[in-house]
Amino acid sequence: MSTDNHPLWQCYQQTQFLFTQSLSPTLSFAIITAHNPQGEILSASQNRLLDRKLQGEIEKMGLPYRAMVGTSSDRRHMEKSWAVAIDKPAAIALGLAFKQNAIYFVENDTLRLVPCLLKHDETAIGRFSSRVNLVSELPESC
Repeated sequence: MSTDNHPLWQCYQQTQFLFTQSLSPTLSFAIITAHNPQGEILSASQNRLLDRKLQGEIEKMGLPYRAMVGTSSDRRHMEKSWAVAIDKPAAIALGLAFKQNAIYFVENDTLRLVPCLLKHDETAIGRFSSRVNLVSELPESC
């Protein structure tokens, strides 16, 4: 795979995560969004529709999941996402189905940026727990 310094790949490595409850550091799960396929910014209503479709697919799979938000460090860009107890190959397939450039995968508190559409190497980007921010409720604007 190419290791071009794709600008979105660099942005994805700075992502923070908003949760309403903490997760056990021993869990393995993926973080997947349906927002803004292929990095194209869509309207809020288009993103909500895609999000509902993704949630429906996760529910059909019968997997445990939790709503959360991925956000830029300055919180100017936010995407509703799902933490899903799923293996990495199935998570990549789900990311591809929703035309995502990449997903995140967490294992033993290690956060990995995993390519779907982008031609890039999987990248370990640090401790997941250091990027989690607990909030009383998730922002509705994403």
